[in-house]
Amino acid sequence: MERLEAPDPARGLTDPEKASTSAGPICSIVIPTYNGRDLLARCLASIERNRPEPEHRPIEVVVADDGSTDGTAEWLPEAFPWVRLERLARNGGFCAAANAGIASARGAFIQLLNNDTEVTPGWLEAGLAPFADATVGSVAPLVLVRSNPDRVDSAGDAYAWVGWPMKRGHGQDASRWSARPVEEVFGASGSSAFYRASALKKTGGLDPMLGSYYEDIDLAFRMRWAGYRCVYNPGCRILHDISATYDHGSPTLQRRMARNAELVFWWNLPRGRLALAAGPHLAFIAAQGLWRLARGRLGPFLAGKRDALSGWRAVLARRKIRADLARSVDGRPHFALSSGTIGDVRNHLRRPSETSSRP
Repeated sequence: MERLEAPDPARGLTDPEKASTSAGPICSIVIPTYNGRDLLARCLASIERNRPEPEHRPIEVVVADDGSTDGTAEWLPEAFPWVRLERLARNGGFCAAANAGIASARGAFIQLLNNDTEVTPGWLEAGLAPFADATVGSVAPLVLVRSNPDRVDSAGDAYAWVGWPMKRGHGQDASRWSARPVEEVFGASGSSAFYRASALKKTGGLDPMLGSYYEDIDLAFRMRWAGYRCVYNPGCRILHDISATYDHGSPTLQRRMARNAELVFWWNLPRGRLALAAGPHLAFIAAQGLWRLARGRLGPFLAGKRDALSGWRAVLARRKIRADLARSVDGRPHFALSSGTIGDVRNHLRRPSETSSRP
């Protein structure tokens, strides 16, 4: 991967971005939440402990409450009066809540932060620094497992051209990734990614059809279709309670994940790569199916693939959107796709067991 410097982002702001910071916050931290008041309290407390002085880095925090029924909307103004609440009248899913928060954000940059995360000292400065390069549309932090910070959740996302997304470094020792340089990666994990607000506006935010899961991979593709790059900065560190929000054993969630993985593949790969990847991609699906059959999980997987097949009209519509984004770029979009290895396939099919720590 290409090594990059990480200077102060203020040097790289465009005129509209400079106007934004002079009139308001440099960064908006958007936190979608649904019935996660205890998790949210811990997340907001970490921001309160570690946020920079307003005169150095003015920020705003926006909580997008996705129709919670646990009293979040009533509790938040009293517990954290400096937080702005955007409340959805009904539960619409992660993408809908995130988009509502993004739409109301006033910062030149936006961090999309899960409610089951904690920020660490210096996280904001490190997360914003790579934006000094105007070609950078997103920044990936080093995401560590909260219950075991010596273990990596994600060091940025990778995507193999034959159709599988991967968390770089997932389950590995943090020391292998903490000393790496600032470098280009495919995309940033939606648990804690930083985005240039103007890039989000251009690419359209998260796709509500996906609901949750792989929406960050889809957005990373669209960022690249629009000519932006993503870089990983290990100086920005986030703690993440893996799977604290969703039950990964749920057949409904497994079905949605199988559907979304398929949609993202057919929506986003460039035409030439899609033709080359289609055969190996089908072989990979077969391998996944056999793995799930052996574990009694084949039904939701096949149902998800069938759901994706029924959405062929959405595939055509979204491929047109990507083509329109590409036409707005000087030169050809660069996708930074991985070739993938046998080890990548094995890790994708059999990830290390999760040990979330919930309050």
